[in-house]
Amino acid sequence: MLIDKVLIAEDDANFSDALETMIKAWGYEVVTASNGMEAWKILQQSNSPQLTILDWLMPGMDGVEICRRLRSRSEKAYTYVILLSIQDQVEHITEALHAGADDFLTKPIIPSELEARLLVGRRILAMQSQLIAAREALRLQATRDPLTLAWNRDGILDILHREVSRSARSGAPISVVMLDVDNFKHTNDTYGHLAGDAMLVEVATRIKNSLRSYDAIGRYGGDEFLIVLPNCDAEAGAALAERIRQKVVRPSAALLDDSFVTTISMGLATTTMGIGLKVKDLIGAADSALISAKKMGRDRVQVYEALSPVSAN
Repeated sequence: MLIDKVLIAEDDANFSDALETMIKAWGYEVVTASNGMEAWKILQQSNSPQLTILDWLMPGMDGVEICRRLRSRSEKAYTYVILLSIQDQVEHITEALHAGADDFLTKPIIPSELEARLLVGRRILAMQSQLIAAREALRLQATRDPLTLAWNRDGILDILHREVSRSARSGAPISVVMLDVDNFKHTNDTYGHLAGDAMLVEVATRIKNSLRSYDAIGRYGGDEFLIVLPNCDAEAGAALAERIRQKVVRPSAALLDDSFVTTISMGLATTTMGIGLKVKDLIGAADSALISAKKMGRDRVQVYEALSPVSAN
């Protein structure tokens, strides 16, 4: 864990060696830097220590300047900084804390005090990790469908809006697929709603396993799903949709009935059809193609055209 790793930035080699020996004896992994520039380079790495002991005065860049640089960035995990100095005046401590130091120790240090300060830093970093994990869990709850774990309606629409904006900048096509499970009401009526839910999970999983890493699927509502296919024209989109359909068309393990085969109907629309880059128009065109697929017998991919949808089969 990065909170068990400590960076010591100290230009006095003897003092640095003594600190390293002590801190390793307390169970930490230690990384050392002999000057401020070397310390700053280490702190910019992706796996840099989150516990840091900085000497105030160092060649290249002093500890206070490193603190300022650390606090000016927001994209990386928090680094807990203990600043060391031979000065102990109030104004000196105040300057360190204003620069972004979390704690301050005066040389010569007392080992038991440093150990306690490191434990405080470790505890604060652990609490921060728990808060980040909780925030991520809440974010997932807000954007994921709790049943299928696909994106929920708001989540998939947000992705589609972002991809449309990207397409406007790059000129790359986007394909959109609307699909639903054939005869889903009959499934619920025959096998029960729990079995129907299990089948939706099964269908979503089969679809996700058929997509490219940068595609996205969301539950649009009920048994209806929306798939976003970036950088995908009508021909490629139809081929991918047909591959998805074939992956789904098999007996449903969720229903424990080998005679029941799950099928889906799919409608595809893409920006290369002259629909343009309005999200509502893309979804409307894909939905129109889906309606046509169901009218034509279900279990098929239907590609939208401006005048009339045509089958991809």
